[in-house]
Amino acid sequence: MRGRPKRGHNGGPPLDDYAGPPWGKGDAYKFLVWRKAHNNAWKAPSREVALMRLSKAEQLGLTYEEYTLEILERGRHLQAEDGDRAAQIRARRRRSKDTSG
Repeated sequence: MRGRPKRGHNGGPPLDDYAGPPWGKGDAYKFLVWRKAHNNAWKAPSREVALMRLSKAEQLGLTYEEYTLEILERGRHLQAEDGDRAAQIRARRRRSKDTSG
């Protein structure tokens, strides 16, 4: 019996460099389910939906990817009234640039 996952672990496949099979040391079925869910979540939307997301993202000062990720993570579209949340996302972007560069 494997030990309990660490706190905050979502049970997905490993993200680090690993020379073994793509699903790591865990369950191959779980890897395949996660990969299918990821592909379904990020499949290309219709042109109209993509343009609408791009427009709303630009109004909030976010990238298309940041706006779409917010929809996928939180299940809601950000509006003009969500300026505080957009500011948090922009601040997180700045912090990641500061630490990577």
